[in-house]
Amino acid sequence: MAVTFTNKAADEMKERISDLLKQNGGAGYALPWVGTFHSICVKILRVNYALAGISPEFSIYDRADQIDAVKEAMRQLGIDSKYTNPNAVINYISSAKAELVGPQSYSEYALNYFEQQVAKIYPEYQKILKSNNALDFDDLIMRTVNLLQDNPAVLSKYQDLFTHIMVDEYQDTNKAQYVLVNLLAFKHKNICVVGDDAQSIYSFRGANITNILNFEKDYPNATIIKLEQNYRSTGVILDASNSVIKHNKNKKEKTLWTKNIRGEEITVYEAADQQDEAQWVANKILNLDSKDIAVLYRTNAQSRALEEVFLREGISYTVVGSTEFYKRKEIKDIMAYLRLIFNNQDDLSLKRIINVPRRKIGSVTLANLQKEALTVNLAILPYLFSLNESELRKWGVGVSEFCHLLKKMIVTAEQQTVSVLLEDLIEFSGYKSSLSDGSNENEQRLENIRELITVARNFDEFVGRNGLELFLENISLIEGYNRQDDDNNPTVKLMTVHAAKGLEFQHTFIVGLEEGIFPHSNSYMDPEQMEEERRLAYVAITRAKERLYLVYADSRIFYGKETSNPASRFISDIPSELLSFEDSGSNMSFSNDWSEVVESHEYQEENRIEVNIGDMVYHDIFWKGKNPRF
Repeated sequence: MAVTFTNKAADEMKERISDLLKQNGGAGYALPWVGTFHSICVKILRVNYALAGISPEFSIYDRADQIDAVKEAMRQLGIDSKYTNPNAVINYISSAKAELVGPQSYSEYALNYFEQQVAKIYPEYQKILKSNNALDFDDLIMRTVNLLQDNPAVLSKYQDLFTHIMVDEYQDTNKAQYVLVNLLAFKHKNICVVGDDAQSIYSFRGANITNILNFEKDYPNATIIKLEQNYRSTGVILDASNSVIKHNKNKKEKTLWTKNIRGEEITVYEAADQQDEAQWVANKILNLDSKDIAVLYRTNAQSRALEEVFLREGISYTVVGSTEFYKRKEIKDIMAYLRLIFNNQDDLSLKRIINVPRRKIGSVTLANLQKEALTVNLAILPYLFSLNESELRKWGVGVSEFCHLLKKMIVTAEQQTVSVLLEDLIEFSGYKSSLSDGSNENEQRLENIRELITVARNFDEFVGRNGLELFLENISLIEGYNRQDDDNNPTVKLMTVHAAKGLEFQHTFIVGLEEGIFPHSNSYMDPEQMEEERRLAYVAITRAKERLYLVYADSRIFYGKETSNPASRFISDIPSELLSFEDSGSNMSFSNDWSEVVESHEYQEENRIEVNIGDMVYHDIFWKGKNPRF
């Protein structure tokens, strides 16, 4: 049995195995089981459906089906989706199943209010799946593990069937996948896993790096084969990646090397701000004779400044793994609010956001509202404004709340700056709270909205409707730029580092390399998360084949706030002889000489370290720095 994570990888494995069998005279033999974890589990469950407690014709629910099932469970429990996001509920249930935590046990792990709501919904959700003879994707693995654990005869049957097992991308396995593989391999212990612990960057999806780090403990007789030769990158790029990853404690020791050319030094650019950063990247790209170019960043919100400059400079680009900034749902929602606030006649914008976030305003109510407004020759919002409180209440609580919200925001728009208006809008509309559920997906949406506030701050010198008008005009002009996506123009790839894993590019730019951005501020208090940030930097660096460019800014307005953070520790991890520095003429200095660092990994009150003013110091959380001269 050979297991991997994607259908594309599984198909390639099947093709290669088939070719190998033909070359070795094995054309008459059946192919081994090759597939994703999910496809292999489906085959096992279809055969052993009775022992698994399911019907052989079970359906497999996709994300849309899951959301419908969660909404139905919430409706039955009387839980309002306005305050408990169904998408987030699905994410939490998925994480529980990845840890093999069933619906009856989940309440033991529910610490906060949202998790307590999930603890109520999870069992009801499973009942709905059962009544519909359905499993979701996470059930496929968890139910297979349960089947094997509860039925020794079935387990023995598959252990004897799969006498040899191979697992690809082992560093990305979660607990359920780990337990499944090791159950099947336990009898014969003929297991081969392939993976790179330095590329374990998906803990937010449940991936557990200890699975690969502890492989020799699980199988003491294992033979370790290090694949250290790199065929992609230059020697300089590999030396840089080795220098970054060596600072991690939890890792397998290895050193990448290559027969490729030594290559050019890595260019490090100190930008004045995010506009200068984006413009410098654009200028470099315009002077490159290559179509194989990528710009990598830590979070999706960082694409905004790059997109705006690329549009202005006529650089064709593709946002990989995400949507262009101004086409993202949350940005279009907020812009629809602003357009309606500025232009009360804009029924198209009103229809988009009258029920966003949910106010229980259905299509029938909306159609009736438009019909009534037309009878008095008004757009919908002016019609609502014309009603007295008693007449307004007849349309329902949701419509009344929406009307009062818009009245309040129109007053704010007349008296405040656009950035203040945006802050109030996302707060009082409930949009912010609807996304504040702790899920990674919604946190990214909030980050994008904060980045829109960053744009709005450029218009803070204007107060009132004039500022709002200029802001809306600016966004419309950006959206109106002609995109030139043809073969005669290089299409630059814009993407997060997570989306870049497995890809490679001739020229690779990594932007936003500042403390608090990359590494992300969320990792500062957790050494394990900081190690994952460093693995993420390693992945980013090793995407480059020939040229690598590292960019950081002296200051930037990020998430609506001006920051001035030092250059990322990942730059100073790289020996200065591998780097070539450029700057924008700002006064910020960058030092790459940490030869006299005073290290204190474990601070103890009884064993103080003498530190003098001006010494270079090291701290596990706050990292490296100079003791200030007060």
